[in-house]
Amino acid sequence: MTLKIDGSFPDFADVPGFAGAQNLMRNTMRMQVKAFEAAMRCQIEALDFLKRRYAEDIKLMNDLAQSTETKDTFDVMSNFVQNATVEYADETGKIATIGSKLVSETAERVRGEAVTAFEDMAVKTVG
Repeated sequence: MTLKIDGSFPDFADVPGFAGAQNLMRNTMRMQVKAFEAAMRCQIEALDFLKRRYAEDIKLMNDLAQSTETKDTFDVMSNFVQNATVEYADETGKIATIGSKLVSETAERVRGEAVTAFEDMAVKTVG
């Protein structure tokens, strides 16, 4: 790659395949950014969930320490397990939704880019 007399780089728009390669790299970068965003959303959701669950664990220990009869202890434990089961199921659904949204957005973007690429090819063959 050589510099022009004015010190700028040449325009590669007319080089066959270069514009397509630029678009491919740009789109690849966008998809990586979206994947990173989804991964960070999953991490934030998981940490928020763990914070809530740890608070429930502390509450369980306090409730167990305060229960005086076996029946009370059994009730405390069964309520804890029941609530934890529901919360883990809900959290799994939230994480699945984040992943599903990422896949949907990626498919939509790829579809759009394919249409654009075909239109560009059609223009070049006609022009």
